[in-house]
Amino acid sequence: MTGLQNRTVAFLVAPKGAEQEELTSPWQAVAKAGGTPKLVSTEEGRVQAFKHLDPGDTFPVDAVVSQTSADDYDALVLPGGVANPDFLRVDEQAVEFIRGFFARGKPVAVICHGPWTLIEADVVRGRSLTSWPSVRTDLVNAGADWVDREVEVCERGPNVLVSSRKPDDLPAFNAALVHRFAEAMAART
Repeated sequence: MTGLQNRTVAFLVAPKGAEQEELTSPWQAVAKAGGTPKLVSTEEGRVQAFKHLDPGDTFPVDAVVSQTSADDYDALVLPGGVANPDFLRVDEQAVEFIRGFFARGKPVAVICHGPWTLIEADVVRGRSLTSWPSVRTDLVNAGADWVDREVEVCERGPNVLVSSRKPDDLPAFNAALVHRFAEAMAART
């Protein structure tokens, strides 16, 4: 697969709390592969990213979950950060947005604490994932098979699911998501 030309990839984050590197690094990988990344959030305006516990940069929102759906995108990336997925998982429209990608068989990539949103969407049962270690018990309790590796690609289910543990895993995460997204999208056409 050559890349993500003519493909639009949603990056779903809360208005504040996303780990900046887990947003910007995959974003750049998607853009470098020819894809069009779009920032989706629960509110209009700008989102406040964080560098661990310190405020980082702000980024403009392209679409609000209440005004868009999985039909508008080819794939989904869920950055981590501790607060980001915690805010998203209590927003029913954000959870429905995520469910839409699974219902339509579209690829999803998630890193760090991001799987909390997948647990809330009830889409991890029988899937293999990795995550930040503290999310392990939550994933196992939700029916997932948790593994400890820098990147995990699961095809047991309706879509390709790429997961990683932490910012140190971003090179492997980015390579896997670009490659596996391109393969999955090519298979759908």
